[in-house]
Amino acid sequence: MPRCSGCHGDGVSLQREVVQQKKKVSFILLSAPWSVMCFYAEEISLRAPLQINIDPESATILKKVSFPNLMAQDVPNPPPEYYSCQFRASKLQRFLGSDNKETFFTTTQRHRVLYEILARTPYGSMRKGEVGIDRLLNEQVFSAAYPLHENPPVSPESLSLRQILYQYWAKWSCWNKYQPLDHIREYFGEKIALYFAWLGFYTGWLLPASVVGTVVFLFGFWLMATDVPAKEVCDSGDNFIMCPRCKSCSYWNYSSICCSSASSCLSGPSPSWSTGREPGRLWPIAGTALTSRTSRYPSHLRGRVERPRPEFTAMAPMTMRNPVTGAEEPYFPEKTRLHRMLSGCTVIITMIVVVLMFLISIILYRSILRIIMQKSGNSFVSGFAGRIASISGSVLNLIVILMLSRVYIMLAHILTRWEMHRTQSKYEDMFILKVFVFQIINFYSSPVYIAFFKGRFIGYPGNYHKLFGIRNEDCGAGGCLIELAQEMLVIMVGKQLINNIKEPKEGGEKEEEEEEMQRKEQVPPWEKDYQLLVCEGLFSEYLEMVLQFGFITIFVAACPLAPLFALVNNWVEIRLDAQKFVTEYRRPVVERAQDIGVWLTILQFITHAAVLSNAFLISFTSSFLPRLYYRYTKDNTLTGFINFTLATSPSNFNQQHNHTSCRYRSLRDEQGEYLPEYYHLLAIRLSFVIVFEHVVFSIGRLIDVMVPDIPEEVEVKMKREHYMAKMALAENQVPTQGGSKVMEERTVFNLYVHSKL
Repeated sequence: MPRCSGCHGDGVSLQREVVQQKKKVSFILLSAPWSVMCFYAEEISLRAPLQINIDPESATILKKVSFPNLMAQDVPNPPPEYYSCQFRASKLQRFLGSDNKETFFTTTQRHRVLYEILARTPYGSMRKGEVGIDRLLNEQVFSAAYPLHENPPVSPESLSLRQILYQYWAKWSCWNKYQPLDHIREYFGEKIALYFAWLGFYTGWLLPASVVGTVVFLFGFWLMATDVPAKEVCDSGDNFIMCPRCKSCSYWNYSSICCSSASSCLSGPSPSWSTGREPGRLWPIAGTALTSRTSRYPSHLRGRVERPRPEFTAMAPMTMRNPVTGAEEPYFPEKTRLHRMLSGCTVIITMIVVVLMFLISIILYRSILRIIMQKSGNSFVSGFAGRIASISGSVLNLIVILMLSRVYIMLAHILTRWEMHRTQSKYEDMFILKVFVFQIINFYSSPVYIAFFKGRFIGYPGNYHKLFGIRNEDCGAGGCLIELAQEMLVIMVGKQLINNIKEPKEGGEKEEEEEEMQRKEQVPPWEKDYQLLVCEGLFSEYLEMVLQFGFITIFVAACPLAPLFALVNNWVEIRLDAQKFVTEYRRPVVERAQDIGVWLTILQFITHAAVLSNAFLISFTSSFLPRLYYRYTKDNTLTGFINFTLATSPSNFNQQHNHTSCRYRSLRDEQGEYLPEYYHLLAIRLSFVIVFEHVVFSIGRLIDVMVPDIPEEVEVKMKREHYMAKMALAENQVPTQGGSKVMEERTVFNLYVHSKL
């Protein structure tokens, strides 16, 4: 095993640890002396411990009342909570553990320092942007750069932090236990810990919504047997002869849709229980308010001073003096960036137009397929033509959505790099916003069309509206809500199944390769980690959950079981993600974070959109308000409601069809003009929307006032920490800790760069 060593320009030592002669591959160990470690710890504002925070009064309510908490688990070696402040080498003796230079900085801190050096070190011309390990990886000079996972300890009685995470987090048997967030933060850093903290909170918040939704769904079965309008449809016989659905289609009996009409009671509000569900619509408002609090809690002891991205530093065309620090810093003109962002907007608009074109194509596909099947002459096929066309259209729409998503994410990466954002957080935020704007159109355009536009502009017999010569789509026999529920389940559940089925396969293949390699020879840890998958960040994980959140809030009125499907998926998602990070991914370099970033703003936007969406769904798409109007103006028992909702075809249409009269769903007279009841209902619907959103937003605002962003106990700890930091770094402060001599010995950090010779 040949070895060579040298010294990097920033004081980092290079040591070629292993060479595989057959593959011509070398693994290079990078290490840094103590002095370099201290210098960069100050540069990147690392925090060092001042005192252990002991809070004996942190017992939970369940513990105080001696009630067993079934979700709690006793995880060994909990990381201690510290009061900390920014590291200063000149104040070394005032920090906790300063007498041991080998353990003073944690493993995750060591990784961050060394990767910071690699990220900012030039290897060629600065003008050409030849700087940093990231660009070397992109140019395939190096094939990988990663810190090592922890190896099993020598003593079999103890467990490494990675083994603890596997035993008490990643195993399927832990599905009903709290996540060890402190251990996750200690091993993976704040950013990943915040994601799992938010995902755990969101999953827990789905539980009451799932219970309510399941009760509502089960109540729908009882409603199917007792609902008066549904009975009227089934018992109507030949009383309601409906107008043909297309030119060549025949007349049909309204009683033929008995099953579909009854099944519509399973989704969508009805007079008997819609009012009881309204408090449940407040859960997204309360959820995002509490998410704002929860997403900040794990990082309350972490400061953040963000430096320019290495790529920005290398590619910026000029420098400018920082008015705060007085230092010359790379600068990119804001006017030029604005022009580039506006140019990128044209790409986004173009892609949105492409999505809408595919949506129109799928609408035409459903209409044409329905007509073809109704003309087939087969009674079974023609009877289920609408349902078959609808389901196949939903599946086709899902395939198109997934294809367009992959294309646009690649375009978003290119556009965001071109815009030259200064910091990594700004870069990520702009990338996320671009993708979200597109994905919200991509995923939600079809459900929005079904919920608010389908069946609205069809006209009436003798005056039907057409799209490219084809009559506009009408809602199916059970109404648009049941079609919306179907579209939701196909897209949301289908996407989740595809993602969850795909994830374990990749990891399984890697595990098989690793086991085969271990059989042949004793593989060193750096080679084991090289065989693992590359961790590509949390973007795809957040995006999947945020899109799911949109489905179960924006369209929850149509599908009460949506929160239950989301809950089951998230229980599986937490275990799959835990297994990926612990066993299948290379260990990522730690990133600092104060909250979940722009995702919180996106969640708040979705929540506000959900309130408006559900208000319009209840008002215009469901039969809730028409039933309520009929109950208080016509008949309290809803007898005759079906006849009230059906109009009679105009005389000119009857003359063209052998003077045969037929019915269609609308509030029109025999000349095709709207009845006064239509305008009465329109006023009631608009009033309901205004009252509904004002009440919900008012309650949401009240929750925001009652739930502070920072809990009181955390605020006290922050003030205590600020006081201790001020005292510890004061020039006249007597050191509270003894310390040994500053040792100029090297501290070796296990971060490897894998290169091709």
